[in-house]
Amino acid sequence: MKKVVSIEGMSCMHCVMRVKKAIGELAGVASVDVDLAGKKATVEGDALDDAALKAAVEDVGYDVTAIA
Repeated sequence: MKKVVSIEGMSCMHCVMRVKKAIGELAGVASVDVDLAGKKATVEGDALDDAALKAAVEDVGYDVTAIA
């Protein structure tokens, strides 16, 4: 399963690493690729939960605008 999480508020590579770490710690996540310029994270794994993805990103201080 693959999901694309649109994220607002990232401005540097430190932001990218915080988001990548937060999402990577969720159950079922196999890989995370965070695109600073594209303002998104591409997440692959099993049984990915939209609410958990959103909460993980928002807990580290960024806004989720969409999950597809």
